[in-house]
Amino acid sequence: MIKTLAFIHTAPVLIPTFTQLAGELLPGLNVYHMVDESLIKNTISAGRLTKATARRVLSLIDSAQQAGAEAAIVTCSSIGQAVSLSRAFIDIPVFRIDEAMAEEAVAKGGRIGVAATLRTTLDPTLELLRATARRGEKDIETIPCLCEGAFEAVISGQTERHDRLVAEALQELMKSVDVVVLAQASMARVLTSIPADGTPILTSPQLAIESVRRQLSEAAEGSAT
Repeated sequence: MIKTLAFIHTAPVLIPTFTQLAGELLPGLNVYHMVDESLIKNTISAGRLTKATARRVLSLIDSAQQAGAEAAIVTCSSIGQAVSLSRAFIDIPVFRIDEAMAEEAVAKGGRIGVAATLRTTLDPTLELLRATARRGEKDIETIPCLCEGAFEAVISGQTERHDRLVAEALQELMKSVDVVVLAQASMARVLTSIPADGTPILTSPQLAIESVRRQLSEAAEGSAT
């Protein structure tokens, strides 16, 4: 079993969430956090993940490896494509925050709602779901939902407005789909205001850490035999 896991973030706000999850689900594992807000800011500015930003993501993952990390997880869905590309160049396991969520969503239903507050996160999540479905030879329909104004609200400090806009969008989306996925980990806190007995809503943080635990355990068992 590995001893050190690096979390790579594009916003410091997620550090407490993943520190807590790692403590609960990966006890005894040393974790540390690396943050580069410019990665998401540049992606938003360009409207997509550019080659230059993808190279910088790869460089950051490489830095984590050189600093002693035996595995890394990138917690931003907007730069997920760079995470997938990095695996050809990095010697340690590199996890993408939303892969486990996509697999769970495809397993749960054929009509999948995708909620996001940023277009640069919505599009990569939609593509990930479609790619996951293709690998499993399953037909799905994706229903995108961009929560207009929510991102602008949260970056201006209006967290209550952000949460209200997201919650309203989710309740409407839930009426027409089998399952909903939240494209951004930061949206998860909104679920406390939504009844839990309706359409399933999936978030990436816990599913990702559970997947990391399972894969690392399987790798350790394989190396021991």
